[in-house]
Amino acid sequence: MRFAARLERLPVYPLAEIPQIKRRLLQEGVDVIDVGAGDADFAPPDVAVEALARAARDPAMSRYGFQLGYPAFREAAAAYMERRFGQRFDPFAELHPVIGSKEGIAHLAMAVLERGTMAVVPDPAYAVYVGGTVLADADVHPYPLRADHDFLLELEDVPADVLARTRVVYLNYPNNPTAAVAPLDYLARTVECCRRHGILLIYDNPYCEITFDGYVAPSIFEVPGARDVAVEFHSLSKSFCMTGWRLGWAVGRREYIAAMARVKNYIDTGAFLAVQAAGAAVLAEAERLAPPYVTQFRERRDAILPALRAQGFSPATPRATMYVWVPLPDGVTSLEFQRRALEGAGVVTLPSRAFGQQDDYFRIALTTSVPRLLEATERLGKVLAAV
Repeated sequence: MRFAARLERLPVYPLAEIPQIKRRLLQEGVDVIDVGAGDADFAPPDVAVEALARAARDPAMSRYGFQLGYPAFREAAAAYMERRFGQRFDPFAELHPVIGSKEGIAHLAMAVLERGTMAVVPDPAYAVYVGGTVLADADVHPYPLRADHDFLLELEDVPADVLARTRVVYLNYPNNPTAAVAPLDYLARTVECCRRHGILLIYDNPYCEITFDGYVAPSIFEVPGARDVAVEFHSLSKSFCMTGWRLGWAVGRREYIAAMARVKNYIDTGAFLAVQAAGAAVLAEAERLAPPYVTQFRERRDAILPALRAQGFSPATPRATMYVWVPLPDGVTSLEFQRRALEGAGVVTLPSRAFGQQDDYFRIALTTSVPRLLEATERLGKVLAAV
């Protein structure tokens, strides 16, 4: 059997092997602390569970949703965009439910990219940016994110011949995995560059509610002119601890939304309607439901940072997300450190190499309790001392 060339171009998915290794270690009696996946241990909001239970008892909610989905979810997402960012969108033409933002990003790439075109992808980055581009038969131009440039992707620094072929750039601030945030003046010059070069800006914004120390994350649509060139993705996964529910939305100019929906028509029939009903209930109370989660993430951040520094690491203080991005000393690669941490210390982390070509950081997710985070940090310190 011959497989498509695009399959061979797909990198190994960073989380693909970890569940099996973790299962083996647990069977061997190892006390495994998992700070790898961004999947917090908090319960989802009660209102989500209650709304899901009610909706699941309604036989109509078990029917196909198709791409229309549950109208109340579209309306709730549009209302949230207006309350949170001051941006008004038509819920039935400029907004579309997605089965988690990951799915929507990949399908939008398929609608826009083709062979001979290119996407500018931050490195490191969430794997779907590369995956969606490759599955669309387009080429990836990695842009290295650097600490001395605040982990910002500067389109003006991309070579002119690359920009001439570029149809898509992916931005994600607050950023996974670096936890960087983007100032509005940076977003404004990026939007202007996209307008000049006819580039679609895919703005992935699932961490906009998980911010600390007075920082408030914007929507790309708060930048003048962004509606001409951008589609923004939101998700209930991170801010509302609903990762497995697989629900989010895309918002932007109606032509872009329609193109993504056209692809989705041939691939899926929409998220379970009862889950969309739960999402509508959550978004109606987003301002009440998100802050308690953020408080707990901040407590975890504030506990682990001094512990990491005491063990010889030097992480910056993140102003957003549920991640700490930890640099490694010269000569220590992220893949080797991850292997030693997992096999030798029972700690699941994600190496920077899992997010691209850089090999000198690792990511800790603030997804378990403070005592477990501190225990993980102590174990990681012993690994560092031994390398």
